[in-house]
Amino acid sequence: MIRFHRIAAAAVAVLCAAGSAPAADTFDIHVIATLTGPAAFVGKYMKLNFEAFEAMVNDEGGIKGRKLRFVFDDGQSQPQLAVQLANDVIAEHPSVLMVTGPVANCAAVAPLLKDGPVMWCNSPALRPKPGSYAFASGPSGFDGFAALLRYFRSNGWIKVALLNTTDTTGQDADFYIDKDIALPENAGTMTLVAREHFNPSDLSVSAQIERIKSSGAQAMFAWTTGSPAATVFKGMIQAGLDIPVAPTGGNEVFQQLEQYKAFLPKGVVMASALFPPHDGIVALDPRVEKVQHEMYAVLAKRGMKADNNTADTWDAALITVAGLRALGPEASASQLRDWILAQKDFAGIDGLYDFTAAPERGLGSDTTTIVGYDPGGPDGPRWKWLSKIGGEPLAR
Repeated sequence: MIRFHRIAAAAVAVLCAAGSAPAADTFDIHVIATLTGPAAFVGKYMKLNFEAFEAMVNDEGGIKGRKLRFVFDDGQSQPQLAVQLANDVIAEHPSVLMVTGPVANCAAVAPLLKDGPVMWCNSPALRPKPGSYAFASGPSGFDGFAALLRYFRSNGWIKVALLNTTDTTGQDADFYIDKDIALPENAGTMTLVAREHFNPSDLSVSAQIERIKSSGAQAMFAWTTGSPAATVFKGMIQAGLDIPVAPTGGNEVFQQLEQYKAFLPKGVVMASALFPPHDGIVALDPRVEKVQHEMYAVLAKRGMKADNNTADTWDAALITVAGLRALGPEASASQLRDWILAQKDFAGIDGLYDFTAAPERGLGSDTTTIVGYDPGGPDGPRWKWLSKIGGEPLAR
């Protein structure tokens, strides 16, 4: 169900409120999604994953007999609109809220959560404040950069460059690369030979690419998602810069990379959570394998494959529903938050969650791997595992 922001006339507000009122036999979870605007490629595919999860839960009996229903509010990729929508939702005193990102939307909503609801930011880039009601999906950027640097170093690529956007995502990357490159395993070995930036709306990065090319970089980070990542890829192809490049895991989306195939560099690698199929490559905890294969089956019925949109939505919903089933659908936001924070060994598609060790996301350094994009596997496009968990390359 989609609900758009109530803007003008009282009659419109009444109609919208009536249209979104929860039925007695449903449990509604509002999702502030980016269904239109620059980040729509994220929100619209996350919506499909939420709907697949909803069907699975309802086939299992729902939440204590109440059907799960996701209500989608279009944030149009605008933080200020996400705040207005969140205020509308918070006024209804729900126990939980989802925000699909981009991270700027999550960061704008997080300060509103003084007394709840629990908010899942369906982006790993958010750094929630400890003790708040905000949680982030997926492994942190710190763990992603650490795994990628380990992968680069193990392959002999010790001179690295950085090409980040000037937005929140790029600032996050600057913060993490400095922390990760200073780790004992990297200090004295890995060298950051170029640090470049560009505005997400820029149509060319040719000058930055030329400086990176002349720096002698053997690999580079382009920590951005969507159209800005496409700008980087095109710039690399045009300049003949043929080195491994690591954009954010937010680009781990089949439909997106299919659109980029004409200018996708050969060496695209991404830090990924553990959700992609990996039979015969690595073995995970059997409980994690179980929920992963259940998820694969649910998606397959809808002609879908797991990608980053699944990774950033599925476990947030899975943990939330498990908590509501344990506490009952009338649980308060504080009860749900405390239940989540008490989980030490929760099996999700991204690994085993321990919120006592990582209170804001539940995932640590043992839940990141490196993948590439294979556009033509036997069953169509797939994510190709390139490393063991943590970034060490797989034996060739």
